[in-house]
Amino acid sequence: MRQFIVFIFIICSLSITSAQDRQVIDKVVGVVGQELVLLSDIEDQFSLAKKRQPELGNEARCIIMDQVLAQNLMLNQARLDSIVVTDNEIESQLDARIKQILQYMNNDEKQFEEYYGATIAQVRSQFRTDLENKLLIERMQQAIIADATVTPSEVKTFFNQIPKDSLPFFNSEVEVAEIVIYPSQNMVEKTKAREKLESIRQQIVDGAQFAELAKKYSDDPGSGAQGGDLGWATRGSYVGEFEAAAYNLETNELSEVIETQFGYHLLELLERRGNSIHVRHILITPEITSTDETLARNLLDSVRHLVITDSIPFVYAVNRFSNDEIPSYTNGGNLVNPKTGNTFFEVGDLDPDIYFTIDTMEINDLSAPFEFIEQTGRKGYRSILLRSRTKPHKASLALDYSKIKAAALESKKNKFMSEWVEERIKNTYIELDTQYSGCQDLAKWKEGF
Repeated sequence: MRQFIVFIFIICSLSITSAQDRQVIDKVVGVVGQELVLLSDIEDQFSLAKKRQPELGNEARCIIMDQVLAQNLMLNQARLDSIVVTDNEIESQLDARIKQILQYMNNDEKQFEEYYGATIAQVRSQFRTDLENKLLIERMQQAIIADATVTPSEVKTFFNQIPKDSLPFFNSEVEVAEIVIYPSQNMVEKTKAREKLESIRQQIVDGAQFAELAKKYSDDPGSGAQGGDLGWATRGSYVGEFEAAAYNLETNELSEVIETQFGYHLLELLERRGNSIHVRHILITPEITSTDETLARNLLDSVRHLVITDSIPFVYAVNRFSNDEIPSYTNGGNLVNPKTGNTFFEVGDLDPDIYFTIDTMEINDLSAPFEFIEQTGRKGYRSILLRSRTKPHKASLALDYSKIKAAALESKKNKFMSEWVEERIKNTYIELDTQYSGCQDLAKWKEGF
């Protein structure tokens, strides 16, 4: 239950309840240095946890209070240590947060305002203080655990301390790598696409509405329906050519036609706020012909033949021929599991096309090229290398060293945090409301001044 409560706490650390659910409770139930804990801080999080796990009892409030006090202890110390979070950092994350929420609501600002009972500007203002505090806490936490490392002997000791009957059972896992080649756009289709966008640009110059032409012609399925609107973004959000053009525009200025890996774009800068920009665009993507697709598949098949005949190493093939825009390119072709951050996948976590491809493969086999289609509709071809495969097994150092090392490191970080909290409590003014006097989890907090 404690792990579940910590998860809920993380979710709540930067949330605003809807207008329908919001309740104002302003009683101070805790003081940590100069930081106050309101009863609403605890009750809002308890309410959310209860919705997700109805069987939670009142003891969950004690766990939540413990977490809130620890966060406030770090926040208080961050202020004492003069840790700084810049306005640009805050604005960047605010933009991303608001954009994410709007995307969930299909960019419907009316729905947003009805849900929160406030305008977007007002919600930004409410988020701002919470976000600044969150960033300060993260900085403080990073400083506390900065020196946490584990040696191989510590990993072994950590593993040996786990009772044998408590060792986790791991499902079958695989490591896979890929070579990916996308069909190239031929010059005839590229010329046609560019000329089409030049014509659209001239229509806008002559008085046509950008948004209407974006809805009619843009090949970007996400923004096209919104009149080309991409919302607010900060540096690093777009590919290089697009970003360079966008940041060189003046407000309401129309760009020339620019080319990126996605095709040809026409941009208009709507607003600028510090390091953040609000742009819209029209994308025209050159058509990929069946001949282009055949050439890409044949190229990948030739590269595969060179690898399996030991004419070139697999990693060289990745560096020389694989698309350099995909994440695996910088990792020697190895796919990284987004759930764990390592290269191991339970077979059920793999894309179905990869799963069925490797099902009958042997270790170090390289598959024949096969087609895949991204969520954007972009088509490509990939060959999959099966690097390793484990059978279902109990955890062992030999097979699961990287996982055990990660667990040992996390344990050490938690130890650093616990020791820091216990030591800092002794030198920090702490006050708790009597309604938490029965919480065993809060015993250590009563040692403060």
